[in-house]
Amino acid sequence: MSNDTQNIIRHWREAVPNDRLAHLIRDASRAFHRALQVRLARHGVPFGHWTFLRILWESDGLTQKELSERAGVMEPTTFTAMKAMEALGYIERKQLPTNKKNMYVHLSDKGRALKQLLVPLAEETNNVSIEGIAPEHIKMTRTVLLAMIENLARDELLQEKAAPARRKAAAEGEPQEKPKR
Repeated sequence: MSNDTQNIIRHWREAVPNDRLAHLIRDASRAFHRALQVRLARHGVPFGHWTFLRILWESDGLTQKELSERAGVMEPTTFTAMKAMEALGYIERKQLPTNKKNMYVHLSDKGRALKQLLVPLAEETNNVSIEGIAPEHIKMTRTVLLAMIENLARDELLQEKAAPARRKAAAEGEPQEKPKR
């Protein structure tokens, strides 16, 4: 275990055992990313390509814009990744003769073949993360995390609905109210 990891664990167990869950989830996510990144690097696959490959394995032939939306990244990030992935031979970008506006991304044979190599690495990472954890705790963690995602998605909708009203009130100098739940 690295010193950084030991420091993070000590921080959570001793310094701030009751700190916000968002911070703990962020640290867990970073640990997952690092563990998978190390495994992917052994095969010369940058971590940044992993998300796009996963999406394309399930839905080949998306536009770059659709890929950006599904990956949750900005279009310039996707464009840069697609250029690199094309240079590595993982994808091909094509325009339809009837639609020159959109660039469609298709996996190459090499990109499709990576699935058999890389998915087991992600599965291994997940298995390492749950070693020594009782199945009922894993099930409960999944239930809680999904509930948190749903709660935050509902809150996001409330915040989006309230945002125009808040901007108007602020422009008129009125006190702002929090959205009712």
